[in-house]
Amino acid sequence: MTPERGDVRYEVVIPTAGRPALATLLAALGAAEGPLPERVLLVDDRPEPAGDLELQLPGTLAGRTFLLRSGGRGPAAARNVGWRAARADWVAFLDDDVIPPPGWRADLARDLRGLPATVVGSQGRIRVPLPRDRAPTDWERNVAGLEEARWATADLAYRRSALAAVGGFDERFPRAYREDSDLGLRLAGRGLEIVRGERCVLHPVRRADRWTSLRKQVGNADDALMDAFHGSDWRERAGAPPGRFRRHAAVTAAGAIAAGAALAGASRTAGVAGAVWLTGTAELAWARIAPGPRTRDELTTMALTSAALPAVATAHRLHGMVRARRLARSAVGVPVPEPPEAVLLDRDGTLIADVPYNGDPDRVRPLPGAREALDRLRAAGIRLAIVSNQSGIARGMLAAAQVEAVMARVVDELGPFDDVRWCPHAPGDGCRCRKPAPGLLTDGAAALGADPLRCAMVGDIGADVEAARAAGMRSVLVPTPITRGEEIAAAPERAATLAEAVDLLLRRPDAAGSSAPVPVVAPPRRAPARCTAGPAPAADAVAEAVV
Repeated sequence: MTPERGDVRYEVVIPTAGRPALATLLAALGAAEGPLPERVLLVDDRPEPAGDLELQLPGTLAGRTFLLRSGGRGPAAARNVGWRAARADWVAFLDDDVIPPPGWRADLARDLRGLPATVVGSQGRIRVPLPRDRAPTDWERNVAGLEEARWATADLAYRRSALAAVGGFDERFPRAYREDSDLGLRLAGRGLEIVRGERCVLHPVRRADRWTSLRKQVGNADDALMDAFHGSDWRERAGAPPGRFRRHAAVTAAGAIAAGAALAGASRTAGVAGAVWLTGTAELAWARIAPGPRTRDELTTMALTSAALPAVATAHRLHGMVRARRLARSAVGVPVPEPPEAVLLDRDGTLIADVPYNGDPDRVRPLPGAREALDRLRAAGIRLAIVSNQSGIARGMLAAAQVEAVMARVVDELGPFDDVRWCPHAPGDGCRCRKPAPGLLTDGAAALGADPLRCAMVGDIGADVEAARAAGMRSVLVPTPITRGEEIAAAPERAATLAEAVDLLLRRPDAAGSSAPVPVVAPPRRAPARCTAGPAPAADAVAEAVV
């Protein structure tokens, strides 16, 4: 098949802990058809590397593969190190244990080509090969859940500008769990979209021991972070399954009551609570056993782990809740967007005192500190624009010339500005420009030559925030006495003054733990057998290829 040509520029970022499967991934990526990535950025996330990664690169990737180090801070931090070193328009993340099929590069290019600006991510399809001769085990079914997972970064390409706009992955998530849902929700909160592409990768099931399911319960701590950061309805918005935490907590409580009552000699209470614990444990065990192979080893594993699993899950959840409260009181680790290319500002209540339907330039009163705050943005090379609703024109309370004269005075007092525009329509006119519609903002960004993803809107009411979201822009709300409480609560970022808003916008992300890309020099090798786009190979065959 001849690969399609196009102008899609992309780099591949692969965080790795040095697993042997990395060699299979690189061989398959190098052998695939389609446009080559401009660079492949391997991020070594081993805490204390015993030595360099042993890599044998296919010839197609020689000279374009680079190594970075992230210091063992987890997959979120490793991905941040990778995309911040990238230069291309798109960054395609791959986990180090997936296998791209022969057409993956061509399919990626087709998935990305022509996507509208509001689409900032393209998720690949994940196929988990399962045994054909028996029912899958509990662990295999757990891994197979990736096939339906939303925003899974095992194969997900993002616009680099979108990652910069929201600060990338939240490094407060220390594991490969929920950090992808967190990022997806933050992008969706900006009015941006992540679509599912047509390309696919294979994700083999790694071998696991009997106690893997208990170790995986540490993810309950990250669920507590999601509750704290995104509210209790985050699962529905992120397309995540409901989970069993409430049942786990109830079974754990019953077990604790039974043990305490037995020690206190309250045999009746101990018996009732013990029966509840046993019933809950049996229900959990059967829910895990019923769809599985029901071999002796699987039955033993399910019985042993189901007895301990609710208590382990509950303990991790409680620890996560404590950690979430501590993190909520600190700004440490919060994702920091890169400073914007342009800032659009509301006029009345944000730059000058709000005088309703003012048509008199002599009544213009700049707010304290506004000029100094704007000068800081100008000194940073950030372009500025005023975007203002002026419905007094449509209502017959102002003439267009009066609005123009007031704007000229504002520019005299606080300028220069790179663009000034206003909407003359009334709320019921149905125009595209009046905030909360995005027209004023998107037109302003176009006039400034700025990507809306790299713009920020500063205003004093909810309409400013809603317009920014509709335009895909960052927003900072600077409330005034007329700002409604629900508008303040709904704002993604708030500041007490314009000066504090500028502090937020000029803050730069911490690049701690990152390193400069180092070219990987390794002899080429022939690619191993590659997966196909047809029926998934048997699990044993894939496992052998990975090992």
